[in-house]
Formats: sequence, C-alpha cells, structure tokens
Amino acid sequence: VTMTDSTMMDSEGGVSQSTDAPRHRRGRGHDKEMDADDDRGGRFETIEEHGGGGDGPAKSVEGWIVLVTGVHEEAQEDDLHEHFADYGEIRNMHLNLDRRTGFVKGYALIEYETKKEAQAAIDAANGSAMLDQTLEVSFAFSKGPLNK
Repeated sequence: VTMTDSTMMDSEGGVSQSTDAPRHRRGRGHDKEMDADDDRGGRFETIEEHGGGGDGPAKSVEGWIVLVTGVHEEAQEDDLHEHFADYGEIRNMHLNLDRRTGFVKGYALIEYETKKEAQAAIDAANGSAMLDQTLEVSFAFSKGPLNK
C-alpha cells in the first residue's frame, strides 16, 4: 500500500484521511492569499469631496442627478427634455415605465454635468406645471438633510 501526504495509518492499522488536507468550501472569501491589488480586496470607488463635505446634495459617480416626481403618466421623454433642457445640458435621462400598463411610473431621473445646472433646474422647475400636473424637483442623492 502506498501512502500519500493526505493519508495516514491509524492506531488499528487502517488508513484514514489526514486533517491537514485542504477542505473545499463554497462561496467567496475563503482564499487567505488575496492580493492587495485584487478587486475583491475591499477597495471601493469613491467620490472626492467638494467644499466642506457637510450635509446637502451629493454627486453621483458620473454627474448631478435630479429627481422629478409628479410626472404625468402619458408624458414622453421629449416633453421632459424640452422642459429641462433650458437649465443645462442633459447628460442622461431615465423615465421608467410600468410593465403592466406601459405608462410612466410618475417619476424621472435627469443627470446634469454640473451642480450649478442641476440647482438651476431645481430652482426653476420645482412647482412648475407639465401636462396639467405639478412637478416636484429635488436632488436625488444627499449626504444628509438638504439645506433649504
């Protein structure tokens, strides 16, 4: 009988498995030799703080996101684009639809390049009417309570 490193003779002459053999574990995070450069090492993308870093609006990874609520269910992207393009260049717009009905869910997310453009859109469009409904406009992300 040939013995390998993972087998041993027990006291009765039988062969048993060593406890030193590597155990198979399911899932992630069991590798003890993770590189510091490995993406799974706990490092996350961050955004540099602009200004004092206190409470108030927060920038997303790509730009300043404005949340528009009270959007009429029959509104189109073109309607929103016309309404909000006067305040700055719109980088991205999400107008989510209800899968069952196909109508707008009642909110939209609009992304601007700068905080100044987003603030101008909020100041001018908050409380304005579009398709006989009053829009409420605010920053989508904040670091704490918004200062009004």
